[in-house]
Amino acid sequence: MGELFWNKVAGAVIGLVLAVLLIGWVTEILFHTETDTESFSYPVDLAAIQGGENGGDIVEEVYDLGLLLASADASAGERVARRCTSCHTFEAGGGTMQGPNLHGIVGRMAAAVAGFNYSSAMADYGQAWTYENLDHFIANPRAEVPGTAMSFAGIRNDEDRANLLAYLAQITPGAPAFPEPLPAEEDAVTEEGDATEDTGMDDATGEATATDDAVLDAGDTPVIENSEDEPTAVDPTETETTAAPEGDGEE
Repeated sequence: MGELFWNKVAGAVIGLVLAVLLIGWVTEILFHTETDTESFSYPVDLAAIQGGENGGDIVEEVYDLGLLLASADASAGERVARRCTSCHTFEAGGGTMQGPNLHGIVGRMAAAVAGFNYSSAMADYGQAWTYENLDHFIANPRAEVPGTAMSFAGIRNDEDRANLLAYLAQITPGAPAFPEPLPAEEDAVTEEGDATEDTGMDDATGEATATDDAVLDAGDTPVIENSEDEPTAVDPTETETTAAPEGDGEE
C-alpha cells in the first residue's frame, strides 16, 4: 500500500465528515424552531400554585368536630363499631376480650375498667375519654397514646369517626352533650367589631371617650350662650321635672 492509498483513505474520511456536517446544516434549516429557555415545556399556572386555584390566598380547612357530630348517624356508627367486635364488647355488662368493654365509655376515665390489664402507656394517660380525646385516639391510637398495646391502625375517615362517636354516646348513660360547632368566621368578625365599639375607647389615642349622657350624669351644669356671646349657666332647679310613678321594682 503506497502513498496513493493513504491519500484515498484520508479523502474518504474528510468527505464523510463534510457530508455529516452538511446533513446537520440542511436539517437545521428545514426544521428550525425557536426555543424559549425561560418557559416550561408544559404550561404551568404559577399563580394557582402560589396563591390557590383562583390566585388568592390558600384557605386552610378547619376541622370542626362539633359540626360533624351535629349531623352524625348513630346507626351508621353501630355498623362502624362492628370492625371492633373482635376485641371489644359494647353491651352493658359485657366482658373483656383483647380490649375492655366500651359501654358507657364517653366521659369515663381511661384505664378504668376493673379487671382489665391495661398497658402502662394507657394507665399513665390520665385523661377522661372526652369526644375530642376519643376522636384523636380512634383516628390514630399510637399517636394519641404512644406505647399503647392497641394494634388497631385507626379510622382516618372523619365521617366514620363522628358516626362511631355518636354510637358510643348512645350507649353511654348520661353521656355529655356534643361539643358546639365552631363559630362561623363572619360571626367571629362581627363579635370582635361589637366588642370594639362597646369599649368606648378612642381608636386613635386608646383613651376612654365620654358620651354626652355621661357628661350630664357627672353633675356638670349645661351652658347656653346668650346673644352677647357670654355663657349663661342654667339653674337645674328651674327645669321641669316629672315624678316617677311609685311601685315595686323588679330585679
